[in-house]
Amino acid sequence: MTPKQQRGEATVDRLLTTALQVHTSCGRQGFTVNAVTAASGVSLGSLYHHFGSFDGLAAQLYLRCMGQLCDEVFAGLTRTRTVRAGVRAIVQHYLRFTEEHRDIALFLHASAYSGHLTAHAQEIRAFKETKFAAIADWLRPHVESGAVLPLPTPILEVLVMGPVEETARRWLSSTYDIDLRQAARILPDRIWASLRPLPDGAEPEPPV
Repeated sequence: MTPKQQRGEATVDRLLTTALQVHTSCGRQGFTVNAVTAASGVSLGSLYHHFGSFDGLAAQLYLRCMGQLCDEVFAGLTRTRTVRAGVRAIVQHYLRFTEEHRDIALFLHASAYSGHLTAHAQEIRAFKETKFAAIADWLRPHVESGAVLPLPTPILEVLVMGPVEETARRWLSSTYDIDLRQAARILPDRIWASLRPLPDGAEPEPPV
């Protein structure tokens, strides 16, 4: 890598790191291009050179944060032998990450309500599909063995991730009395119960 390339990577890292700090300290309303350039000491022209736009910076920050979260949450899946153990690992790692890296978790959840990511929606969707493939790969043999209900993969992902994501969102909003450690004890068994096949002879409830 040439010295010029090293300087470019250092500038990109500085902008992304500063952008997260600005979002954490100033909130969504204060997350602006002027705030980031002022705090980082990087010129507007340099920011546009590396990211194309402020939305491009926000999108790359989202991808970096999402990658950090997914790598932490899904890292231990291959070492779990049962679905129940895998669900427990996901819940505990996700909530622990949320508590220990509140700035990252807050940016990820807040970004869903901002317009910064719209122009890069396709790139973000492809990235998330790649990361979330870890869940599908982990569940597939359990579905084939009959240990998990044979539901569409997107539905299974919602059953696994939906409760823990909503728990984290409510805790981050500070408007709900959520105890993350209590949730980490309760949620795994509740999620596992939603994935288990029905007992022999039991009939599913008809749709409303």
